[in-house]
Amino acid sequence: MTNDAAVRFADRAGGFYAREYGIPPVAGRLIGYLAVCDPPQQTIADLAEALLASRSAITGAVKLLEGYHGVRRTRSAGDRLDHVSLDPAVLEPRGFAPFVYQEMAALAREGLELLEDAPAARRAILEDTAALGDFLAERMPALLQEWHARRDALRAAARSGAGAARSGAGAGTS
Repeated sequence: MTNDAAVRFADRAGGFYAREYGIPPVAGRLIGYLAVCDPPQQTIADLAEALLASRSAITGAVKLLEGYHGVRRTRSAGDRLDHVSLDPAVLEPRGFAPFVYQEMAALAREGLELLEDAPAARRAILEDTAALGDFLAERMPALLQEWHARRDALRAAARSGAGAARSGAGAGTS
């Protein structure tokens, strides 16, 4: 893979993460580049040069992503430079904890109490939010468990060299 290809990938990742998660595009580009660059640990200067960004922009993106466990900064003994790499925790699915959705449902119900005498149309969004929160709180733990089982099977297949398991892993699901 050429560095140009890695940067094009980083640019697409930057757009995706900015659009879907509201993070600055440079932070999304950083995630994308670190996912494919060689070596996987880069200095701030390396990242700034590769991504055609200022060192301060890269440093800011690193600080932001460290807070989300997206990247990790390390320094070897005697080395004066930090090396940045993806934090393995970035790949752990987030948003599966039922308490978040339970809280969302409880908050919606609190709002419904305030709108007790309001017309049904006015209450609809909060009723839907409460129902969605209850549904997600119930389903997310099982969905996460299902993902872990699938991920473990994919990893086992990859270790055994069975690439066919990858292509068939999603068969029959929608």
